[in-house]
Amino acid sequence: MSIRVEAITGDGLKARLADLARLRIEVFFDYPYLYDGDLDYETKYLTALGASPNAIIAGAFDGDTIVGAATGAPLADQSLEIVAPFRAKGLPVSDYFYFGESVLTRGYRGQGIGVRFFELREAQARRVGAKVAVFCSVVRSVDHPRRPTGYVPLDAFWTHRGYAPVPGLQCEISWKELDEADETPKAMQFWQKRLS
Repeated sequence: MSIRVEAITGDGLKARLADLARLRIEVFFDYPYLYDGDLDYETKYLTALGASPNAIIAGAFDGDTIVGAATGAPLADQSLEIVAPFRAKGLPVSDYFYFGESVLTRGYRGQGIGVRFFELREAQARRVGAKVAVFCSVVRSVDHPRRPTGYVPLDAFWTHRGYAPVPGLQCEISWKELDEADETPKAMQFWQKRLS
């Protein structure tokens, strides 16, 4: 299988937002996110990404079909719920580049695409002068009723890439989960890696 992974920025990024929305709804349906996808939510969320002049989508393509994507943009361009914990701790928001989702269709996993996603986003972060790359992951209990048998979290993958959880740095992001009538806040743990 020959997959092309490339950085998409500027107008090219805006042209791929609908593809990203589709991938988010498809991939985040699964544990641990259990996202009950909604195009209105996607439109609101992705409009902010499209408005950031230094944003990136690392896109994975099988021919002309996008099968995976990972996003990033300066932390200062993120929503208040993501930025607020950094400000509350007196951290310089301008030093940080935030990695949003990393979504990959199931049949394409385990081929090194996730590594390329991180490489391309880290390169963009350095290009725009960020000193630290951060992302957040959903916090789920080990006995969550929807946790699949044999589920392995991505912690080891992230650690191998040089990331570590930041003690005491969390936020809450709301989305509609499976079997929920409305959006509810979910705890998210920040991870970081120094880029310089």
